Order: sequence, then C-alpha cells, then structure tokens
Amino acid sequence: MPAKFFGSLVGMLKEAILNGALLGIIEDAARAMMGLTAGAEEAAFARSRLALPAVRRHVRTLVQTAANLPVDTRVTLERVDWDAWATVVHQSERGAQLEASALWFAARSLAPATLLWLATYRKSQPELFAFRA
Repeated sequence: MPAKFFGSLVGMLKEAILNGALLGIIEDAARAMMGLTAGAEEAAFARSRLALPAVRRHVRTLVQTAANLPVDTRVTLERVDWDAWATVVHQSERGAQLEASALWFAARSLAPATLLWLATYRKSQPELFAFRA
C-alpha cells in the first residue's frame, strides 16, 4: 500500500513540475515574440532578416511545448487558443507572405492574449505554475 501511495505522489509531483516548467517556457516564448516586434511595422517585420526568423523559432518552441503539456492541463487552460497557435505554424509553411502575416499575428495578437490568459489562470490556479527554476 505505501509503495502505491508514494508512486502516485511522485507521479503527481512530476506532473506539477512539468506543468510549471512547460508553462514557463510558453510564457518566455510569448514575451520574446512581443519584444521582437515592439515598435515595428508589419511591412518592416516581413522584410526583417533577424526578427522574422527569431519569431518563427519562438512560435515553434511555444507550439511544441504546448503539445507536450498534459492533456488535462491544456483542457484546464481552455481560454488559451492552442489551436490558433498550431494554425500559425501551418500558415507559416505556406509561403513567405503568408508566413510573415501569420507570424506577425502570433506576435502581436496571440502572444499578448496567451500571456493575459496565463496570468489569469496563475491567479486562480497557482498550483499549475508552481515550478520555478
């Protein structure tokens, strides 16, 4: 009996640590995108050799990290538009102009909305964000 209890406890702790770490990565990626596009115009961003590839990397990091969140965590954080993030990756693979527009939308619209919802969830469910390195 104690072995099952401790095994279950270890599993819950691992999931809590995993959630906190993954959500931290998602927040960092969203903030980075916002910083890379702050004060920029969309046309300049589309021509940028530095900002556009950097935002692309952050979008992919965010989407891959979100895919690794436990399903119940993604369901709990239902107000975060996970599907829209996946759509941005799909759209960014359809040509240069679509890519620039999709990445701009991600950095200027999805990232702020995601951070807003994560901050709201952090207040109401702090246990999901408990991990801090």
